[in-house]
Amino acid sequence: MNAGSSAVDKYAPVGIDVSRANGAVVVTVSGDADLHSAPELRDRLRTSIADASLVVVDLSGATFLDSMALGVLLAARKNAEEHGKRLEIVAGTPEIRRIFEITMLDRVFELHATRAQAIGDGV
Repeated sequence: MNAGSSAVDKYAPVGIDVSRANGAVVVTVSGDADLHSAPELRDRLRTSIADASLVVVDLSGATFLDSMALGVLLAARKNAEEHGKRLEIVAGTPEIRRIFEITMLDRVFELHATRAQAIGDGV
């Protein structure tokens, strides 16, 4: 690190976009999903679950998930199930899939390799 940089510089800012595809609401997360972005992610998921019977969280562009982001996903899954809806996860990279495996959340969520798979399997 040079004198003008900080440890924060190395983190990828998060992007959270919401779109529709084949009747599903797709929440696309890119960058580092962490405690700083967890409130926005929680709000976007809550609104998405209210708007559709299938919500796909596409983490293909995510570079990192911390425990807060994982907690938000767990709460969203519970919320979806309570309302008779589905939450599907796209873990398109080995790094993100590994986070789910290490935390044993691959046993809680069905992980999909692609968005098309998640939408097709979820409908």
